[in-house]
Amino acid sequence: MTGQTIQRSTLRLTAAAMFATALLLGGCSSNPSNAQIGATTGAVIGGVVGSALTGGSTVGTVAGAGAGAAAGHEIGKRMK
Repeated sequence: MTGQTIQRSTLRLTAAAMFATALLLGGCSSNPSNAQIGATTGAVIGGVVGSALTGGSTVGTVAGAGAGAAAGHEIGKRMK
């Protein structure tokens, strides 16, 4: 894979994740908690990082998103 291909894949993944996040947060009937915001943000960032580190592999993206969501949830719970 070339560097340009990886950048395009990462850009597409980021755009898709941001769109999904907007849909999920838009569907909430109340304001999301800090833990929910942290989990969502962590999942997006983790997915992008996981994709970048593994050359765009699906497993790396999903693993990164899962780890990011867990970390973001814990960080969000501690914020007031």
